[in-house]
Amino acid sequence: MSVQSIRPQLTEQDIHRLIKGETPEDRATVAHRLCRRIALDVLSDAERAYAQEIMAILAKDAADLVRRTLSVTLRNSPILPRDIAIQLAQDVEAVAIPVLQDSPVFTDEDLIELVLSLTASKQAAIANRDGLSVTLTEVISEHGAVEAVRALSANEGAEYTDRAFEHSIRRFGSDEGVQKGLISREYIPTHIAEKMVSLVSGQLFDLLVNRHELPAQLAIDLASGARERATIDLVEQAGRTHDLPRFVSQLHLNGRLTHSLIMRALCCGQMPFVEHSLAELSGVGHQRVWLMIHDAGPLGLQAVFDRAGMPRKMLPAFRAAVNVFHETSHDGGPNDRARFRARMIERVLTQFQAIPKEDLDYLLEKLDYYSEMAAMDDVESSVGAA
Repeated sequence: MSVQSIRPQLTEQDIHRLIKGETPEDRATVAHRLCRRIALDVLSDAERAYAQEIMAILAKDAADLVRRTLSVTLRNSPILPRDIAIQLAQDVEAVAIPVLQDSPVFTDEDLIELVLSLTASKQAAIANRDGLSVTLTEVISEHGAVEAVRALSANEGAEYTDRAFEHSIRRFGSDEGVQKGLISREYIPTHIAEKMVSLVSGQLFDLLVNRHELPAQLAIDLASGARERATIDLVEQAGRTHDLPRFVSQLHLNGRLTHSLIMRALCCGQMPFVEHSLAELSGVGHQRVWLMIHDAGPLGLQAVFDRAGMPRKMLPAFRAAVNVFHETSHDGGPNDRARFRARMIERVLTQFQAIPKEDLDYLLEKLDYYSEMAAMDDVESSVGAA
């Protein structure tokens, strides 16, 4: 597209309507046509300069509708000049928000300055951007209005640090929107989860304690009923902990490392927890316990089972579950952990049915849970493929 090729697309009447159109609608229509061409065509330096002149005219138009047309049409375009983008960002919200949320021409320094000077809605638009840097996330969490921090907490593309989490909790820890956004994140640090336990209630509390790792003693206290309506699952917590030996040791010290808990964990495929639990109860090192379970035949498993004080009546079910674990593999797909655990439970229940009622009820509930997770992932994959 050349300067000459832009101009023939606009008749003399178009140019008149663009500059002096009687109605904002007339000027916005022409602006949309031209901005679409600017966004989609490859421009030479001369063409770019001409396009920038037109964009500067549109950015100064008296009508919000025309300026918004410029902002919306070029919101994702790298051709929008940075100075015009900053000008639009300081315009009324209807004009500013599209570029604040999507324009790639802003630098982090630009966005930080804008966060410190703009309204809550504009801050929220910045907080909704894809891929927020650590610095920008910290600035929004420390200086942004609650609306912006809500948006930030729900943005998985925001790079959170401990400092950003701390600012969010300190300033707006009682805000349900911020609570929900943080709890719904894929990961929050253990010490942040611990602080949030005292801030949330109801469904958010249940989601917090069953989605994120908690300090071992707190998890045990909650599971022991130290807090009303706690529904924490120690098997799930074991799978999240980053210090499994300490978690198992705390369970043992608190009398919570029960035979039933170990068996439930095994049936759900939580083998590292089982190994560390038998090591804790038997006084045998973890590496040796691993060999006795996985590489020493049936007598090795029986020996560590007995030394750990596990009841002999559980040994057949335990051995069957270990065999199922060895025979079942991860498929390598998204969320394969849920499918693996569902298959584990199905096969254990099929091969060995003499399971205590409470444990059976637990396993059936977990089977439903893991199957639902796997099904949801299949649906999302199908939608993505379509």
